[in-house]
Amino acid sequence: MRFRPRLRTLLLALSLLTFALSWAGLIVLRVYDNQLLRQTESELLAEAGFVAGAYREALRAEGAGEGYGAALTPAALVAASSSVALAATRPRLDLGSDQVRPGAEPARPPSTPPDAWALAAGRRVTPVLSAAKPIALSGIRVVNADGTVVASSGEELGQSLAHREEVRRALAGEVVSLMRRRVSDHPNPPYQSASRETGVRVFVAMPVIEAGRVDGAVVLSRTPMTLGKAFYQDRYTLLVTALVLLAVISLVALLAAAFVARPVRALIAQTRAIGEGASAVAPIAHPGTREIAQLSEAFARMAKLLDQRGQYIRAFAASVSHEFKTPLAAIRGTVELLREHLGSMDDAQRQRFLDNLDADAARLDRLVRRLLDLARADVAQPTRERVALGTALEAVAARARAEGRAVTVAAPADAQLTMAPATLEAVLENLIDNAFQHGGPDVHVAIEARQDADGGVEVAVSDDGPGISAANAVQVFEPFFTTSRDRGGTGLGLTIVRALLHAHDATIALAPAERGATLVVRQKA
Repeated sequence: MRFRPRLRTLLLALSLLTFALSWAGLIVLRVYDNQLLRQTESELLAEAGFVAGAYREALRAEGAGEGYGAALTPAALVAASSSVALAATRPRLDLGSDQVRPGAEPARPPSTPPDAWALAAGRRVTPVLSAAKPIALSGIRVVNADGTVVASSGEELGQSLAHREEVRRALAGEVVSLMRRRVSDHPNPPYQSASRETGVRVFVAMPVIEAGRVDGAVVLSRTPMTLGKAFYQDRYTLLVTALVLLAVISLVALLAAAFVARPVRALIAQTRAIGEGASAVAPIAHPGTREIAQLSEAFARMAKLLDQRGQYIRAFAASVSHEFKTPLAAIRGTVELLREHLGSMDDAQRQRFLDNLDADAARLDRLVRRLLDLARADVAQPTRERVALGTALEAVAARARAEGRAVTVAAPADAQLTMAPATLEAVLENLIDNAFQHGGPDVHVAIEARQDADGGVEVAVSDDGPGISAANAVQVFEPFFTTSRDRGGTGLGLTIVRALLHAHDATIALAPAERGATLVVRQKA
């Protein structure tokens, strides 16, 4: 059998695909934003290492000796070495987990004037910082061991930054990377500008360490590029990506149309054909999903059943018309004869015609009652009620014996049928009446129940009458077929029995018999 996904599986898959695309987009945006941040941090660390090296060499050139700077404890020196080595290989900032600190506090006047070596070394590196600023777009400050700015690419020269967290930690031997809120009095630059307008600024502070002593620190800051500007720079690549995503989404839409929309349209056409009276409706060829395939097959079966039912109703209506036509014609003929010759008839003739009228009226009455019984049987509702066969068969046999009929019963004590007791009794009474009507009053009826190995039950109703010929056997269950019409037979008894049994998932069939007729009722477990 060809594999077809369930509709809920398809909808779930499409929902998961949509979720995955959205989630992947968010992840990409988040990773890209973090990547821009870490790229800025990495570039600042590289710049800090260069400036720190230049400031260290400038101190040596100015004659700062081995005792210059603040001494580090052995533990702090080991931690500082590890921090510098780690900073050179792995940026650490993360927009999701790292705190964004308030804007940088303003510089303060120094508590003590900077030493001459630091001032001289600062003058040596200041031209380098000024030349690098237009290219690197970084704010660069070099502070001495007391936190006083001795070289700067902009303002704050001669001011103290020792109160800032990143400077304080750098002067303790730690490489520091952190984020602060950007505070600017200038308007945002043009969108295509390389300047930054994001609300976060990255600060990096790196100690200048020589011979186990901190000679100062380099403090750099820069605003990372925003996603908007990064997207603007990569707009052509993003356009191609958007076109690819649009193609993927279009493919998903076509897939949904192939699996859902198109089969639904075919299903609508199928139901319209059924509504217009089509009798042979085939299931749709490409249902897409299992549910639509099952629904289409159900519609096709329904159309077939409706056609069969319509044929049955037409044939049944013709049979009913025929059955009613004969006694009605006889009644009308009798009435015409009585109307024309009533005065010339003797008492015996009048009585004979009146008896004919009564017989035909009685036949019509029987037909009406049996048709009502058949209608009730056709709409009978199944039940899960269980009936003990032994008890029910004995009750039916007892009533038959009370009417002078010979009926015997044999049934296992534990055999049961899934059927209401009244329904089972109606079935058996119809079969008994049918046997005596065709076999005469001296017929013996035997009812035998047996249970199959798989739990099913069979009830055989046999008689020792004349039996049923091969020609009549093929018509015995057809409505209005009877060989005892002169004895009041309507030909509806076995039709009613079959309808009652069909409502309870049971069947009836004519079984071969050496003598008489045997009808077998069977219900599976």
